[in-house]
Amino acid sequence: MRKVGEHIICTRWLYCLAAIVFEVAQAQTAWQSNIAFTGADGKLLYVADSMGNRIPDFSYAGYRNSSVPIPTIAVVDSVSPIVGDNTTNIQTAINRVASRSLDVNGFRGALLVKAGKYAVSGTLRLNASGVVLRGVGEGSDSATNTIIYATGDSTSQPTVMIAGGGTSGSNSSAWSGSLTSNVNIISDSVHVGDRIFQIANASLFAVGDNIVIVHPKTTAWLREVDFGGVPNDTGTTSYWAGQTLPILYNRFITSINGTTITIDAPVFTTLVRSLSQCYIYKTNRNGILTNIGIENLRIDIMNPYSQASTADGDEGHHAQDAIWLGKIEDAWVKHCTTLHFVQSGFKTSIATRVTIDSCTAIDPISIITGERRYNFNTYVGSQLILFSNCYARYARHACVSNGTSSVSGIVFYNCISEGSYNSSEGHRLWSQGMLYDNFADINTNVSPSSYVLGLYNRGDYGSGHGWAAVHSVAWNCTTGAGRIIIQKPPTGQNYAIGCAGVVTGAGPFSQPQGYIEGTNIPGLNPPSLYKAQLTERLFGTTDVKDIQAIKAKPETFQLLQNFPNPFNPSTTIQYILNRREYVTVKVYDSLGREVLELVDGERSPGKHSIHWNATGCSSGVYWLTLQAGAHSETTKLVLEK
Repeated sequence: MRKVGEHIICTRWLYCLAAIVFEVAQAQTAWQSNIAFTGADGKLLYVADSMGNRIPDFSYAGYRNSSVPIPTIAVVDSVSPIVGDNTTNIQTAINRVASRSLDVNGFRGALLVKAGKYAVSGTLRLNASGVVLRGVGEGSDSATNTIIYATGDSTSQPTVMIAGGGTSGSNSSAWSGSLTSNVNIISDSVHVGDRIFQIANASLFAVGDNIVIVHPKTTAWLREVDFGGVPNDTGTTSYWAGQTLPILYNRFITSINGTTITIDAPVFTTLVRSLSQCYIYKTNRNGILTNIGIENLRIDIMNPYSQASTADGDEGHHAQDAIWLGKIEDAWVKHCTTLHFVQSGFKTSIATRVTIDSCTAIDPISIITGERRYNFNTYVGSQLILFSNCYARYARHACVSNGTSSVSGIVFYNCISEGSYNSSEGHRLWSQGMLYDNFADINTNVSPSSYVLGLYNRGDYGSGHGWAAVHSVAWNCTTGAGRIIIQKPPTGQNYAIGCAGVVTGAGPFSQPQGYIEGTNIPGLNPPSLYKAQLTERLFGTTDVKDIQAIKAKPETFQLLQNFPNPFNPSTTIQYILNRREYVTVKVYDSLGREVLELVDGERSPGKHSIHWNATGCSSGVYWLTLQAGAHSETTKLVLEK
């Protein structure tokens, strides 16, 4: 248990104990959803409705799509506190690490911020790829922990720490590209959860290209979604019609076959060609930074109050945000505590594949209204973001999407909100693909008739938030006396499966009820949707015995000797993977010249066989090289005719 305060330790311990008891009950009375369940082969099966809507795969969220653990980067420099302002002291140390060369894995090294209290009046910037900022602890005792004591206000210090290539919260130039590279998607529909579709001309693209998928806002699409469902606000002059509202996906191409391309992660809403001609383009990745980490520290935004459980008008003397990750990919924050912010403890924008793990955002200083107290906040362009084992206190919207139609693939796994004043939710304008998995809201400050988790229509709130979440899921959540609101958007769906509490379609604005199943029935299997989806993607199955067998194999892969060897004219080559990897298998002659390529593409975990018929090749020695991710092996083949 993280030592961030006796109350939090107690709360987390009690909740974990309850979770253990609940898991025992699940084991005794296990049941599965009718629309997302494990088949006899150990693989998850999804049942689509008449419109093709189904629960998507959320497992791609997180650092490097959660395919590898967060790495431990070696310390290459350190910094200690000085008397007075430490902004320059810490920034100079960060810059020293940033000036180092990148290693083969894309890292420069970690800066160790030693124990102590660092008064900081400005903004600290991690503005180079491959830099990790690591403290020694996130607790309140400066003798044994690293405390960044932010002394500025919302004007001089709007954000305490910025990681990435951005300087503002919503700069989307990182996803810009040449208009001449726009190529139309010609599939009639690309359904939610799909990764494969056809384009008009694939010759402009190559495997590995970073692309943006664009679904333009059109009048036809607006009509189909009822102009957002905002009461008394329809037609071309509606609030939604006046918003930009493109649906965007930041993706990489993993395969091209003719005009069919495969991308690295699914889309989270259905793209219908007759409603909006979607297209893709190659992005120039303007200012995007990667491989940045923040670890084991505490950011306390200076204030004269011991607690912020009631309205506090002193917000002008505090920074808006503690940690913001912007223009960034494949990054992480872990074991960090933030407190006394005005808006967000942790905020992302123009951010893809980010993990925020075991972090705490508590005790905001602000009035309890407006755009404040969004403790864990996914803003514009946040995609494939994983929040795991996080804790929020005294939030308005503890775990929230506030970035409209450019936000998707957000996972809140095993997170807790305590003493909330409003709901965790999709907040506005068609946020897609949000998963609340084993989320708990406890000791809420809302009335029993109000709600603490919402996948629903927000009507004319905020000038017209309308449909705030689509294709989003509450899975095995618990909210005590607080309600969960699940409503069905036009063309889409939202889901609540296996949740404990009051789950209803009756929200602040009347709309059809979404898909609700198994309320207050313990024993949902799998207990975590995200974990089950990730396990299947990495190991090819959710079956425990099969996974144990795979884990017993080599760490990355094993290339077995071909048989027969020597051979004439055919031989079989086998290799084993323990996780999904991009694999190439090539044959070279004795002079090192490439003879042929046997494999080029992603392969799932497990044992694979390749049959090579060498008819037409001369007798002699050949070398076979297997490349899987960053690792390779070579073996000798002997052809005797």
